[in-house]
Amino acid sequence: MKTIKIEFSDERLITPSGLSLVGQVLGKSDLVSRCNKLMDKDKRSGPQIKTSDVLLTYIGLLCQSKTQYESVNEMLEDPEYYCLALGLSSDIPSAETLRQRMDSVGASLRNEILEANVSMLDRCKIEPTALDCGKVAVDLDVTPMDNSGTKKERVSFTYKKFDGYAPMMAYIGTEGFLVNTELREGKQHCQNHTPEFLRETLHLSHKLTSRPLLIRMDSGNDAATNLGILIEDGSWFIVKRNMRKSESKDEWLKLAKEVCKDIRHPRDGKDVYIGSSWKEVDYLDSNGNSKNNRPSSLRKNDYREEA
Repeated sequence: MKTIKIEFSDERLITPSGLSLVGQVLGKSDLVSRCNKLMDKDKRSGPQIKTSDVLLTYIGLLCQSKTQYESVNEMLEDPEYYCLALGLSSDIPSAETLRQRMDSVGASLRNEILEANVSMLDRCKIEPTALDCGKVAVDLDVTPMDNSGTKKERVSFTYKKFDGYAPMMAYIGTEGFLVNTELREGKQHCQNHTPEFLRETLHLSHKLTSRPLLIRMDSGNDAATNLGILIEDGSWFIVKRNMRKSESKDEWLKLAKEVCKDIRHPRDGKDVYIGSSWKEVDYLDSNGNSKNNRPSSLRKNDYREEA
């Protein structure tokens, strides 16, 4: 990356100068080196525009809230600036080239992009801020996207009752830095492929902080497989209980009255019971061995049910 001088002026600036900061931050990651080391999926030997430049160009568009490939034509009006701002080593791709090359890349560079994202945050000396308890929160959840009226591939009916995608996302720290994401079709159940996503998220999160992690997940991910992964990892976690058919609210109320010593009354008609009880969880570890967190081997991260 070349040195960019910033000068104050009374002139009206049309060019989105903020992209120069985007380019500087991207330059601190190893995205370019990672992409250029991999064999390009384009069948031509030595394509004129490198894959890394294709990705940097599209990131530049996304940072301007532009998702259409045709929007790259605006960059072609001032190619010298955009190449300098984004750190491109070749030319700006045309809309047709951008579309073809992005289709060619597909999801093949997903791992490289995720690792480059971590390296970018690390090299920018970003330390995810911990909670008051000293643990760094990592929130995982599905975020349905409304794509109603479109004909995009794998758009389907989501649990939010509209057509779209249902990507899984993971954010770390009180700032909410995006540490992992996975595009999913709308009808996919939130637990489908989540164990693999959770392992991947833990791996990336541990690279960003040495502090203990506090994983927080919704009731759709209340599964023994997930809990087993978290127990084996040694991370703390809060997973909202998904009541089974064999359970009832009356049973939960009975349990709350038995174990909870802290009972609060925030308003008329509402009682809050705060307490905990043990819950044994049978799960398989990464080697396929059956395990259980029974009280004889309780550790800091054993599963508790809050009433």
